[in-house]
Amino acid sequence: MTTPVLQSRLPAVGTTVFTLMSALATEHGAVNLGQGFPDFGCDPQLLDMVNDAMRAGLNQYPPMAGAAPLREAIAAKIATLYGHAYDANTEITVTAGATQGIITAILCAVHPGDEVIVIEPAYDSYRPSIQLAGGVAVTVQMRLGEAGYSVPWDQIAAAVTPRTRMIVINTPHNPTGSILRAADLDALASIVAGTDILVLSDEVYEHMVYDGEQHASVSRHPVLAERAFVVSSFGKTYHVTGWKVGYVAAPAALSAEFRKVHQYNVFTVNTPMQHGLAGYMRDPAPYVELPAFYQRKRDLFRAGLEGSRFTLLPADGTYFQCVRYEGISDLGESEFAQWLTREIKVAAIPVSAFYSTPKESGIVRFCFAKQNETLRSALERLREV
Repeated sequence: MTTPVLQSRLPAVGTTVFTLMSALATEHGAVNLGQGFPDFGCDPQLLDMVNDAMRAGLNQYPPMAGAAPLREAIAAKIATLYGHAYDANTEITVTAGATQGIITAILCAVHPGDEVIVIEPAYDSYRPSIQLAGGVAVTVQMRLGEAGYSVPWDQIAAAVTPRTRMIVINTPHNPTGSILRAADLDALASIVAGTDILVLSDEVYEHMVYDGEQHASVSRHPVLAERAFVVSSFGKTYHVTGWKVGYVAAPAALSAEFRKVHQYNVFTVNTPMQHGLAGYMRDPAPYVELPAFYQRKRDLFRAGLEGSRFTLLPADGTYFQCVRYEGISDLGESEFAQWLTREIKVAAIPVSAFYSTPKESGIVRFCFAKQNETLRSALERLREV
């Protein structure tokens, strides 16, 4: 019996670099600073709230758009932090993680032949999602200078054509650790004003912005908010990446189309976790205090690499630190990351993996969302390189 030949919808997609590097880290007993997840637990109170919801019988389907208490809590948080009033009933949708929110926003808005501008290096789900929708990813590369990475808005404007349907942005930015500021949002607004171009704003690291800076959410900007899908993630904020619960905020007309796709690719999301999260959100302290929590880890990691042969790039947001290694090796990024994992026993991710066509910049990315003991163990090894 012969299995029929299946024509791939994603012929260029293979195993992700995160899977490969994590497997290599396990094989060689390396400290895994590659894949972006914490090695510490969440607040036990959040677990108790989820358990309470389960025991209270909240175990059946919630509304398709999400449990009302959670949508209301999300809307209240956005209004308080960013000054934009989303309607909890018609403009907030709970998703099975941010990645599902991203692909759903793209599938509901992008038609075959539509162009979507993607700023590289970029989170690896954007381009496959565009391809599945039949769209065309138009990539523009960030500038890299002494002050780190920045978005070349003049090149973004030049990339716009009559077929441009959407621009995807990500702030704080994975993998570079850079952030957008108010001037960046103004530049984006000047590009899309008077057009039908939509904005997909990936803001999953919204509560990881450092040194007194303020997160520049698209929700803050009236011109952008009226045309944007804003995506965030409870997994990143509350150290529960495996729960895969996120949300998308968008104007009612966009949310209506979003929910048409959402109801058929997921329908709805884990009920007791939604109610647990809603209860936990009554106290804003966990996300208000998160920047200071992660800045301490960032500062510990950066201080540990001072005087080493690595060159630190700015890390204004996320829980990632990018470094140059030109003082150590002339290997390509993938080869260097593998060598670092095998020989030094610390896993990193090559930034070249975040480009559609690998771009060699001599930079790798470390994740500092780890216990301090984990970071110190990694630093001890990295200082010996």
